[in-house]
Amino acid sequence: MTDEDLARFHAIVEGRVQGVGFRFFVKEEADVLGVTGWVRNRWDDTVEITAEGERAALEKFLQIVRRGPRAAYVSQVKVDWQENKGEFGGFGIRSTY
Repeated sequence: MTDEDLARFHAIVEGRVQGVGFRFFVKEEADVLGVTGWVRNRWDDTVEITAEGERAALEKFLQIVRRGPRAAYVSQVKVDWQENKGEFGGFGIRSTY
């Protein structure tokens, strides 16, 4: 794996994504895929995700995020791809911002 295989994204997930187990779903899927970073609820009823890892794993992760858990309805995911920083040692759930 080279540095070119690694990537990072910041995403805002809109829809019915709070109160439905979305953050726990995201963390579980990130752990399965070996993606690092964090997820948190935001005061505007969206969910924010920052994730790093292999580009292929991140693309699969985004597909899963767009689907969400059964009780969720994802209307839109705004994604900003960035250069990998190697900043995280795992994937966590952060406090609401």
